[in-house]
Amino acid sequence: MSFITGASGMLGTHLAYNLLKKGESVTALRRSSTNLTVMKNIFSFYENGDNSLFEKIKWVDGDILDFFILDAIISKHKQVYHTAAFVSFHKQDHNKILDINIHGTENIVEACIKHNSRLVYSSSIAALGRNINGEPTTENDFRDSSFKSSVYSESKFIAEQEVWRGMAEGLDAVIVNPSIIIGAGDWNKSSAQLFKTVANGLKFYTNGSNGYIDVRDIAEVMNNLMNSTITAERYILSAENITYKRLFQTIAKELNVEIPKFVANKLLSEISWRTLGLLSFITGKTPLITKETAKSANSFYNYSSKKIIDTLNYNFISFDDSVKHTANVFLNMKK
Repeated sequence: MSFITGASGMLGTHLAYNLLKKGESVTALRRSSTNLTVMKNIFSFYENGDNSLFEKIKWVDGDILDFFILDAIISKHKQVYHTAAFVSFHKQDHNKILDINIHGTENIVEACIKHNSRLVYSSSIAALGRNINGEPTTENDFRDSSFKSSVYSESKFIAEQEVWRGMAEGLDAVIVNPSIIIGAGDWNKSSAQLFKTVANGLKFYTNGSNGYIDVRDIAEVMNNLMNSTITAERYILSAENITYKRLFQTIAKELNVEIPKFVANKLLSEISWRTLGLLSFITGKTPLITKETAKSANSFYNYSSKKIIDTLNYNFISFDDSVKHTANVFLNMKK
């Protein structure tokens, strides 16, 4: 039986589906206030309206900040998947990001050590450093103290250090570092919001580039790693490095909407995040663009997944097929 944190999120949803489809039992943690509608709808889409697979999930109400609840759950599970994280690039979420991503992971690690449970942890590409020689970033590009980044990036780096600390104390664990995830989820949150933004008539694209990975690939790789003998390793998961221009144009094509035609250079991006920040202060609404996302959108990131490809002899879903699939889910769930 497997235990999943963050099961209602995009990755957790697809991981739970992956495991249940293979006949495995799944226990999942949720807050009592968690809305499971999106997760249920995704299961329903994949199962042609049948909810029986979703109903097999054993839910436990709790919070990853509560060690005693985690301790009780993990004592009954030898396989733990930790996908829960709070993703935000907004200053007002600073303390929440640190609490959930760092202290939540610390609690998971401690409970897994105590009960000799195996852990597969979904970190982030944001936890790595960057190759300064123009070569693709690999697992050997470690972050240093001079690396300037968002609070989210910092939180994932420190959380990953908690897992490494646990491994030094005997924890049986593997870490994956996904790049930007493409997949069905809550279209108002995280990377799934890209599809809604384009569908609503996005006019601009930036000159940056980034790595992308299908959420179904992450779920499959995490399951493969869990059932392997590999331990004390981490793997970058990034299928292809794609420009933002191609990203937005491909999404627009699959959604059958107008393709973004105008370039938002660094100056326009700077103006945008400052303007939206002021409007956020006045209205209280969360800005779509922040200083961190504006900077990232104009940067060129390049990642190598050679290590995981060679280790598992794995073939990733192509970027085009990933966008096509996700757009199809988006269009069908919006009907």
